[in-house]
Formats: sequence, structure tokens, C-alpha cells
Amino acid sequence: MILVTGATGLVGGNLMWYLLQENERVCAIRRTTSKLESLRTIFGFYTQNPDKYLDRIDWKTADVLDYQSIVDAMTGIKTVYHCAAVVSLGNGLQNLIDTNVEGTKNIVKACLEKGDVKMCFVSSIAACGKETNGELINENTPWQKNDNQSLYAKSKFNSELEVWNGIEQGLNAVIVNPGVILGISGKNTGSSQLFTQVHKGLAFYTNGGSGYVDVRDVAKAMIKLTNSKIKAERFILVAKNCSNKEILSWMADSFGKPRPFIPIGKNLLEIIGYLSEKIGKLFNLKPLIDRGTAKSATGRSYYSSNKIQETIDFKFSAIEKCIQEVCKYF
Repeated sequence: MILVTGATGLVGGNLMWYLLQENERVCAIRRTTSKLESLRTIFGFYTQNPDKYLDRIDWKTADVLDYQSIVDAMTGIKTVYHCAAVVSLGNGLQNLIDTNVEGTKNIVKACLEKGDVKMCFVSSIAACGKETNGELINENTPWQKNDNQSLYAKSKFNSELEVWNGIEQGLNAVIVNPGVILGISGKNTGSSQLFTQVHKGLAFYTNGGSGYVDVRDVAKAMIKLTNSKIKAERFILVAKNCSNKEILSWMADSFGKPRPFIPIGKNLLEIIGYLSEKIGKLFNLKPLIDRGTAKSATGRSYYSSNKIQETIDFKFSAIEKCIQEVCKYF
């Protein structure tokens, strides 16, 4: 039996759809406060009858921070897809460290205790190293700790360390490092906020850039790797390296909106982020942008996904087409 954590999120929800195409039933954990509307929205992207597939999910009440509940949820499980994570480029969320690192530690420990389980862990390109000589970042690029890394990047790096520690103890696991993931999530978080902002009309852009990937490719790669004999390996999942301006322009074109045309520099954006943090603390509000987000939005890091393409002959979908389809459904 298969168990998925983070099943109502962007990756987990789309992964659930593809798993249900191959399995009659799939198990997923949820907290008592979790709502399923986002998953219904994701399934609605694929079918006009999402409830038909929602009814085939066996829900187990658990929390990745509650180790015993995870152990109980592992009964009868042979495969675990660990997608649960807090995604934020800001620097003020202790919950991010707890969920991403401690939660992953609990999943790894439970898998080791259960034994005979294969685990697929969703990491991030944020956990990869930073190339300094202009070459594309790959799975072997060394991690170099520095003050410019966001709390999210540090949390995903340390989460990945928990999986590697488990592998040293005999855990059968594979790791994927997706780029910026585009797709339907049913929540206005992460990359979904880009679609929302462009749909409203967005004149500004930053000069940063990164690797992007269709969430459907992430799900397909995860399933293919997990069903293979591959273990103790990590794979970058990036379909295309794009500038922020390119991504926002393609979104604008698909929505029939004007393309962004006003660039915002790094210094100005960091000042805006700093002021937003101060105002947020003063009024007890979460800032729309902070210094961590500003650094990420103005940075430019490009990646190579040659490893997965050569290892399992994986083909990525076009990012432009992904954006068109998401905007149409949006």
C-alpha cells in the first residue's frame, strides 16, 4: 500500500491523481484541521468528476510532528511519498523548520522502524549548491553555507540530511529536487501567487531567474523513480531555466494581460522587504514580501537535469504549455 504526506498540497495533490490512475486505493495522512477543497480543485483540472477519485483515498489522521501517529499510519504501508512541507522564502517561520526538518526526521525514523519500505522525498533545488563559475548547478554541486540563504533553503538542506542519515542506516530512499513548480494547487500560495498577481495585472518584474518544472512532471518522475530499483540517489527536476520576466510574460500572454515592463532592482526590493518586515511586526501581520523573498526574487541560479534524463530517459514538458494550461483552468 502507498502512503502520501502533504496530499492536499501542490505536489502531493497532483501526485495523488497519478497514483490513483495506477492504484485502486491510496492512503494519505491529514491533520484534523485539514480541508480537502484544494485537492478537489486539483482533481478538477484532470476530470469533471473529482469526487469519484476522492472517494478512493483512505485518509489516516496523523501529523508529521507527532511520531506515534506516523508509526500508526504506517501499518500495511510499503511505499511512502513524503511531500509535506512548509514552503516560504521568508526568514520568520519557526514552523518551517519544525515541519520540514523534524517532520522529515519522524518520517525517516518511522520508515526505518517499519522496514521493507521505499521512500521518495521531495526536496528542492533550494537544497542544492550554488555554482560560482557560471556552470549549471547539478546534483554534485557542493553546498556552501552563507548568510544569503533563506530559512527555507536551510530547512530543505537539513531535511535532506535526515534522509541521507536514514539511507546510511539502511533506508531505501530516493530524493527529487524540483525547481520552481508550476501547476494547479487549489491554494493561493507558492507559485500560485504568481498566477494570481499576473491575472490581476502586474507591471513590475525582477531580474532574477531560476529553473522551472511542471508539477505533472514532478509527479511522473517521482513514481517512475520509486517504482525502479534506484536508491540512495538525488535528481534535479528542471524542465527549463527561465528569467522571471519570461515566466511573467508568458503568464500575461495566456491571460490576455499586458506584459510586465518595469524592472525592480535588488537594492530597492530589499528596502521594500525590510520595511514590510518592520510594518508586519508593528501590526502583527505577515508581510507580503520580506528580505528573504527579495533576495530570492533577484537572484539568478540555473540548473542541469541531465542526470534524470540520462538515468531513466525522462522527458520534460514545455513550461510555456504548462503555463497556458494552468491559466486556461485558472
